[in-house]
Amino acid sequence: MNSVTTSTNQALLNKNIFVAPLLKRIKKESAQEYTEMQQAFDLLSWGSLPDELKIEIYNDVRFMVQELKGMFSSCDPYVQRRRESVLFWVQSFQDGICSLETAIKALKVKSL
Repeated sequence: MNSVTTSTNQALLNKNIFVAPLLKRIKKESAQEYTEMQQAFDLLSWGSLPDELKIEIYNDVRFMVQELKGMFSSCDPYVQRRRESVLFWVQSFQDGICSLETAIKALKVKSL
């Protein structure tokens, strides 16, 4: 082997020493967050919702859980209106009043 290949291999090895633990931590945190979110959906009786709808309301549920944990408190009327909207459209979908596409379209956050 030449010195360029050796130094490249050493650089990759050094990089892997730092990257591997980071990737393991991210994987562990992701698995933990997924489990916590599934529990939150189950507590709200939303565990059987289609993944497309869960993805659309993921941030809403995550912030509800964080607020319940005492991480912050929101008195903002826009936040309250969004929560009411999420509850309305999820319940409407579960009751068969609207289609999945309608619920997702109604809950989609419009970008600026």
